[in-house]
This record gives sequence, structure tokens and C-alpha cells, in this order.
Amino acid sequence: MTEKTSAPRVAQRDDTPASRVPAVAGASPRPPAPENRLAAQVIAASCAADDDFLGTLYRQLARTVFQGGEINKDDLGLMCSVVTGIKPRDRLETMLAAQMAAVHIATMTSARRLRSADTIPKQDSAERAFNKLARTFATQMEALTRYRTGGEQKVVQHVSVSEGGQAIVGNVTQAPRQSAATGVASGT
Repeated sequence: MTEKTSAPRVAQRDDTPASRVPAVAGASPRPPAPENRLAAQVIAASCAADDDFLGTLYRQLARTVFQGGEINKDDLGLMCSVVTGIKPRDRLETMLAAQMAAVHIATMTSARRLRSADTIPKQDSAERAFNKLARTFATQMEALTRYRTGGEQKVVQHVSVSEGGQAIVGNVTQAPRQSAATGVASGT
């Protein structure tokens, strides 16, 4: 007896011949079908990317919050809000924003699991996951900042704190000291 096995379904392409697709100048041959206003919100906020890219990204976000046979619309709404709130300027920023949203949802899920852990091993596991996810989110924030600033860093060369808590930040040059007795500047 032979058993038929099929490869897992990853994605389906629309193989409709181009001649049967309505021609619209500059339009993608297969725009995403926004399931609700959230998809439209992400697509509208990310004008730097094409419809195929954004439709696929939206479906990826939806799959990350799919559980119990349905999509958690509250979590998906939050993720879309995070992506649009970051105001990505290009595809890389859009992908990073989507990853940040997914990591946030996972972090909050880990926090919930940590709170409800009833054994030490469960608590340890949830704590490790929460810690890693929280650090990942912070790293993603730093990566976004570095990407947007082109890696520029501000270097403080000298900080002087005077009595009373006042600080001077910046390049500080010190004038030569004068001797009280002679009034002549010394080299030190």
C-alpha cells in the first residue's frame, strides 16, 4: 500500500495569464485583498513598498497571531498600529517594524505565561523567554535608530560638573592660569 504525501502548502500564486488581468498603469498584477481596514492601514502607511510586498507582509503578521483556528484581531490590530506608528521609510524599515510588532506580542505572551507559571521549571522557562524577547526588542530599537541615522554617533569629549550640579557638555578649552603674584600666565 502506497501512501500519497504532499509537500506542505507554503504559498499559492495566481497563474492567471497577464492578458486576462486588467491593465492599470504602475499597478501590481495581483494586489492584495485587504481583509479589513487594518491591511488597508498598513498598505496606506507604507507607500514606499509595492502591493505584493505589503500584502505578503500583512498575511505574515496575521499568521503570527493565528491560534485556536482563528486570527486574534486585537493582536493583529496592535501589530498593524505598531508598523504604521513607526512610519517606515522603506522596505527594510517596514520589515523591521513588523518584526518588532511580532516580538512585542511574543514578549507580552511570555509575560502572561510567567505570571501564571505554577512550577519552578515553568517559571524559569517563561522568565528566560521573556528576558530574551525583551532584549531582542531593545536591540531592534537600536537597529532602527542606527539605520535611520546612518550609524552616526554623538561623542561627548568632555563633561565637567560644577558645584550645584551644573554640567558643561562639549568641547572645553582651558585658558592658561595666571600667577596671582606676578600676573603672568603659566604653562600649567
